[in-house]
Amino acid sequence: MLALCSFLRGAFLFVKSLVMRVAKSDYRKKAVLVSAGFVFAVVAFTSSGFGGGGKSALTVFAEDAPVTEDGEDGAGEIETVTEADIRLELTKQTLEGQRVVGSLLVKEIKEDEQNRSRVRRELDDIREEIRREELEEELKARKAQEKAAQKAEEERLRREEEARRLEEERRSREEEEARLAAAAVPMTREDYQVLLRIVQAEAGICDSKGRILVANVILNRVRSDAFPDTVTGVVYQKSQFSPVTDGSIDTCKVTGETIDCVDRAIRGEDYSQGALYFMNRRGSSSKNTRWFDNHLTYLFSHDRHEFFK
Repeated sequence: MLALCSFLRGAFLFVKSLVMRVAKSDYRKKAVLVSAGFVFAVVAFTSSGFGGGGKSALTVFAEDAPVTEDGEDGAGEIETVTEADIRLELTKQTLEGQRVVGSLLVKEIKEDEQNRSRVRRELDDIREEIRREELEEELKARKAQEKAAQKAEEERLRREEEARRLEEERRSREEEEARLAAAAVPMTREDYQVLLRIVQAEAGICDSKGRILVANVILNRVRSDAFPDTVTGVVYQKSQFSPVTDGSIDTCKVTGETIDCVDRAIRGEDYSQGALYFMNRRGSSSKNTRWFDNHLTYLFSHDRHEFFK
């Protein structure tokens, strides 16, 4: 009996130590070890290796029980335990162990399923994040392409507009040069700009005829042998025109009406009667007015100016 108890205690401690060493999450190994322990115990109890001649360990223990002093067999006081009872008890223990193992397996399966669900959710989240980033990158790339295309289109339109502007300026310049060359007094574009500014500075507040008259005087001087033979030379001749002296010729802003009047004078519209001089008596010094009156022939007056020859 002592050997049996020692054996069972050792088997229990062996199985317990193995189970305790297994990691908590390793339920399958626990189940194998526990099942193996119970099978081992059943085999041990049902084997004939106890030296009892094929009898069970408890039967042998019963047969070898000592005799008491009063001649009675000591085994009589021990309740007889049959091999069937042992098998039944072992079966109960096995079933209990299997239930424990089954609950552990169910728990493991649930935890595995939860882990797999969590991993699937994490993978889905990662895929969604990757898809969102890909969509954002695609959107950025599309916007960059659209912006580049728009910029290229704007640049193309700008170049076309610039080309049209240059072409219009070229045609306008050629037309102007042809018109100036065919004028009664041929002149360059520089001469034309000087004529516009002197008419604006001298007669910008006069009516159209007054502006044409000033242009007529400048052109008459170009044709005269007594003055330089270019508009620029006539206008910038020393001490001839006050806007040149005070610098207002360079600061005045030529209006459209002045341009129209100058063009009419260039085309031959002339009211000057050959006048080579004009004077604003109210804005001139007495010395200048005396010189005009004593040395020139008065022709007529218009608006603010008096014209002489």
